[in-house]
Amino acid sequence: MSDETRTALATLRASLAPAFPQLLELEPGGALAMELGSDGWLLELTPDGRLLCQYGMALEDVMTLLSDGTPEDLGTDEIAKQAKYYIQPAVSKYRAILLKSGFSEQTEMNDEYVAVRFERSVDLTNPMAVQDLMRWCVRTIGVAR
Repeated sequence: MSDETRTALATLRASLAPAFPQLLELEPGGALAMELGSDGWLLELTPDGRLLCQYGMALEDVMTLLSDGTPEDLGTDEIAKQAKYYIQPAVSKYRAILLKSGFSEQTEMNDEYVAVRFERSVDLTNPMAVQDLMRWCVRTIGVAR
């Protein structure tokens, strides 16, 4: 990360703190994140200039939901497919407006979780524009705590 990017990020973090006191730094110098309401959506601002609105589910939680069946017989891929099924109603509720607003959609899967991520690049040197977009996300997806 260049010195210019570090400075822009530090300035942005300082300007976001009063507007979004619920933002947490996930690791020193890393992404900032906060919950978007109580529905399980997460807003994340990455040091490389991406704003993410994401919704996901831990595979362990899916296995618990499937406990009436035989989840231990299912492979990770099958459990991940079930997770995608469970998260679709929440994601489909906001998909059209997020895509229309310039976000792109990706699905992220690993051995721990499945998440649908809506991502949009932001200019870290323009704190007001970043704040405005974050406020829009809060108003659109949920009420920040």
